[in-house]
Amino acid sequence: MKSVNPVTGEVIHSFEPHSSKGVEKIINSVDKTWHHWKNTSFFHRSQMMQNLASLLKSQRDELAKIITFEMGKVYREAKAEIEKCALACDYYAVNAESFLQNETIATEASLSYVAFRPMGTILAVMPWNFPFWQVFRFLAPALMAGNTAVLKHASNVPGCAMAIEGLVREAGFPENVFRTLLIGSRQVESVINHPAIKAVSLTGSVPAGRAVAGLAGKALKKSVMELGGNDPYIILKDADVARSAQICVSGRLLNAGQSCIGAKRFIVVSDVYNTFLEHFVDFMSLATFGDPFEKEMTIGPMASLNLRNTLHEQVKDSISKGAEVLLGGEIPYRKGAYYPPTILVNVAPGMPAYHEELFGPAASVIKVEDEEEAVKIANDSVFGLGAAIFTKNKSKGQNIAEMQLEAGCCFVNDFVKSDPRLPFGGIKQSGYGRELGIYGMREFVNMKTVVVK
Repeated sequence: MKSVNPVTGEVIHSFEPHSSKGVEKIINSVDKTWHHWKNTSFFHRSQMMQNLASLLKSQRDELAKIITFEMGKVYREAKAEIEKCALACDYYAVNAESFLQNETIATEASLSYVAFRPMGTILAVMPWNFPFWQVFRFLAPALMAGNTAVLKHASNVPGCAMAIEGLVREAGFPENVFRTLLIGSRQVESVINHPAIKAVSLTGSVPAGRAVAGLAGKALKKSVMELGGNDPYIILKDADVARSAQICVSGRLLNAGQSCIGAKRFIVVSDVYNTFLEHFVDFMSLATFGDPFEKEMTIGPMASLNLRNTLHEQVKDSISKGAEVLLGGEIPYRKGAYYPPTILVNVAPGMPAYHEELFGPAASVIKVEDEEEAVKIANDSVFGLGAAIFTKNKSKGQNIAEMQLEAGCCFVNDFVKSDPRLPFGGIKQSGYGRELGIYGMREFVNMKTVVVK
C-alpha cells in the first residue's frame, strides 16, 4: 500500500497491507478492549481526549506535512485541519457526558428513562480529502461515547491513517481502542460482516456509499453516510455582490475544490449577474496554484492525476454541450496533478457542470431571472448536502435557507463549513444520518428505554 506525492509523483511511503488473519486479529482485539472500555468513566475518557487534543496542537506542523505530502493540500490549510481536529477533541471531552445523560420521561411507572449506551466496535470508512478531520469528527464522539473503532482509510493516505493510530495510543488510550486496517476496498465486506462490528460510518462518493450501505443493510447493521454534493450558492439582487463573490471563491477553492461541501453551482439573479461575474472572475484570477508548501499559494495539486483528468473530462464535456470557459479549463504544462481555477458560464441542464459534482477547482455559473427560479434550480439536483444564499435581508435569507432549500446544511451570507458544535450531513444522494454536535454523537449509541415499576 503506497502513498504518492501528487506534486512529484514519487512514492513517499510503502506499507504492508494487513492479511485476512491480521484483520481478524485486530478486530477481535478491539472488540475485547470494548468490553472494559465501555465501563470507563467520562472523566477517564475526557482526560485522554484532552491529551489527544494537546498532542494535535503540539505536533501540528509535522502532522500537517504528512497531509500535504500525501494528498497535496496547501500546507496552511493542512495546519488548520489539524487545529480543527484538536477543537473537536476538546469539544467532546467537555460535552460528551452532558450529551449522553439519562433522559427521564414521565409515565405511569415509578421511573422511566432513556439511557445512551455504547454500541460496540464501529467501522469508519474515510476519504482522502480531509484525511485527519474526517477521521477525528468520527473518532472523538465515538470514543467518548464508550465505543471502540477500526478505520479503513483511503488507500492513498496510509501515512495519515497510521499517524492517527499512533496519536491515539500516545494520548494514553488503550492500545486497541482504535486501530487502522490497511486493507483495500474488496476486504470491507468481510469487515462489515464480522460479528464484532456493530455499525458503519462512511464519508465518500455516492458509489462507495451505495456499496457500503448495501452491505451494512444486508448485515442489519446501522450506517451513517456522508456522500457527495453539488452545493448551490444563490446570489440575490440585494446581496453585497463584491463580498459575496469573494466568499464564493473561497468556498470553491478550499482544498483545491476537493470538498463534498465545496461551493459548486453559483446561481445568480439577472439583476446582478454581470457585476457578480466581473468580481468572481477577478477574485478567481488572483488564485495561484503550485508548490503547496509555498506560503503564497492558494491551491496545491489535486490528489492524483486520475482525479485531475476526470475533472478535465467533465469540463470538456460541458463545453461540448454549450458551456463557455471564462477562466482556466486547460491542463497546465507542468509536472504534478495540477488544474487551474476554472469558471464555466452558460451552464445548463444536460451538462456535467450542471448535474454532477465537479470535485476540483471548477465553478459553474448559472443565470436566473428571479428568486423563485434560483430556488428551483438550486433544488434541481440529486444531491442535498449544503447550500448557501446571499442577501442583505437576513430574515429573507433565513426563511429561504430553512423553508425552501433542500439540503442538510444551509448558510446565509457565508460558505458552507462543518463545525464540531453543529450536526453535519445531507439528504437525497448526499447520504443520511448526522455527524458532529449532540445529534452526531447519538448516532452510534444504543438509546435504551429503561422502565422501573
